[in-house]
Amino acid sequence: MDNELLEYNLGEGVRAFSTMRNAELPFPVVTGHQVHGYCVAKIDRPGIGRDELQGYDAFVTNVPGCAIGARSADCVPLLMYDPVHRAVAAVHSGWKGTVQKISHRVLTMMNREYGTLPINLHVVIGPSICKEHFQVGNEVIQFFKEACFPIEQLWTWDGVRDESSMAGGHHIDLAAANKWLLTEAGVLEDNIHLSGICSYEDDRFFSARKEGFECGRTINVIQLL
Repeated sequence: MDNELLEYNLGEGVRAFSTMRNAELPFPVVTGHQVHGYCVAKIDRPGIGRDELQGYDAFVTNVPGCAIGARSADCVPLLMYDPVHRAVAAVHSGWKGTVQKISHRVLTMMNREYGTLPINLHVVIGPSICKEHFQVGNEVIQFFKEACFPIEQLWTWDGVRDESSMAGGHHIDLAAANKWLLTEAGVLEDNIHLSGICSYEDDRFFSARKEGFECGRTINVIQLL
């Protein structure tokens, strides 16, 4: 079982992992019906069904044993742990959620509900599509510019777009954009752990860009022990 889970070390008192393609969850996990938005749900008990969490893309809790998860298939999953105030978050951040700075909204809620400070956070950026394969239209680049991202650090233009592949066109680094958001909010760079795994390239994980939107989803889980 565990060899089908990509485990992360965020310190004592917490377990965090991403499921691989053939994995079964080792215990129940609270997830929601994600909509590529920016809404954050506070989870105060285990066993909440997905139907109760329509429209949420991020989840926070301080309940020991209550596992929360974000579904992904190329979008950026963030798993956050505050060891000082004993609170965690699971976040789904696609390009729309990134532009809407969903991670900042999560940090605001964790601070309000649990007293979390960014300087205390440890964060995993899980498997997601890499810059080389994340081909986007010019309108997406404009959204990032308007949201004041350091676009020259995140974007490349690779020539005329090939509509039949990920070659050419505009490309943006979603993982780096999320890391920038976290450091801008005050999370220490040394406390941000990148998996370095591209979901488009690594067949152990699902990729909507490669397989189609109806493919399965990686579940990125965090649980206070």
